[in-house]
Amino acid sequence: MDTQPRIPLDLSAIVIPCPDVLVQELDGEAVLLNLDSERYFGLDDVGTRVWQHLLEHRHLERVCEAMQQEYEVDAASLRTDVLQLVEELVEAGIVMVEQKSTNDPGDS
Repeated sequence: MDTQPRIPLDLSAIVIPCPDVLVQELDGEAVLLNLDSERYFGLDDVGTRVWQHLLEHRHLERVCEAMQQEYEVDAASLRTDVLQLVEELVEAGIVMVEQKSTNDPGDS
């Protein structure tokens, strides 16, 4: 399987979906399929919201800010959970880290 070199992930990362990934959402949950590796990845309702925010914002800091507005959870736990999920998505070939942002996440 073609994998991206390991890039340490932090909130300054810009994350984009890999080009050969199909997504099917149903009842608030999602199944993601990497067509290259033929691996499936399932997301529960919270994971699906992270996915939707990734598509909209791309900057992990902005994703965390959006999630914080939706869920009553402390910011540190939320950041840890989002980073862990994104690391799993990178490892599964679902998303890739495009670059590290040097600008304020609100700039895009």
